Amino acid sequence: MLAREQLPPAVIETDHLTLEYATDAGVVRAVEDVSFRVGEGERLVLLGPSGCGKSSILKSVAGFLKPASGVIRVRGTEVKSPGPDRMVVFQEFDQLLPWKTVRQNVEFPLRIVGKLARSEIRERTEAALRKVGLERVMDSYPHTLSGGMKQRAAIARALVTDADVLLMDEPFAALDALTRTQLQTELLDLAQELGFTLLFVTHSIDEAILIGTKLHLLSPHPGRTITSLDTDDFGREDIGSARLESLSREVHDLLFAPSARKDILEHV
Repeated sequence: MLAREQLPPAVIETDHLTLEYATDAGVVRAVEDVSFRVGEGERLVLLGPSGCGKSSILKSVAGFLKPASGVIRVRGTEVKSPGPDRMVVFQEFDQLLPWKTVRQNVEFPLRIVGKLARSEIRERTEAALRKVGLERVMDSYPHTLSGGMKQRAAIARALVTDADVLLMDEPFAALDALTRTQLQTELLDLAQELGFTLLFVTHSIDEAILIGTKLHLLSPHPGRTITSLDTDDFGREDIGSARLESLSREVHDLLFAPSARKDILEHV
């Protein structure tokens, strides 16, 4: 493995990240001493049991949650607030405003900033919608779109702001199995075509293996790093395969059977 100083610059990097919440009962530590890096065009999936701090890490990378200690950097700059270089895609893509058309939803962040002429906003919006294949429905309303179209509209809104870092928080969790598989496929197609960098949160081991080029496994509360795994050589052709099932079992044991971790790590 290359020495740290020889690695290419990280797009996203957390360095000994610890996150805490203030509650009525006192300070609760959600994440402790978590470090990882995501390179250009990589898809890193945070995977772990409920309460391990996956969503808290994503919120912190987005700039919504200040670290108790440690540092988060995006392209070498410390994250201290939300920014247009990062776009969060939430569960079920409910951030699309139902009273606005697809075009109006995608152009909305540009209008809020108010720095561009109307003609340039229109040009950039239509270009982003063409990239994700939604030019034919740009004047439709969200309720008329399929789940895949809503996903693409949410990604187009990221692209229009020049964001090339997507943060996705369990976007498929509430969907049925067939729809979930379809949207996973569409996301992978877009990632390969557009080359964005992705930080993805899920509870599903199989989904993590299929979506991610890397997995970062977290322990139960408070979330601590168990290990990171490369899964770049897994793809849609592995769905239902013995190879994927074998890795899925190994990841499950890493997450839920501490006594088995040492033995499994020697064979991963």
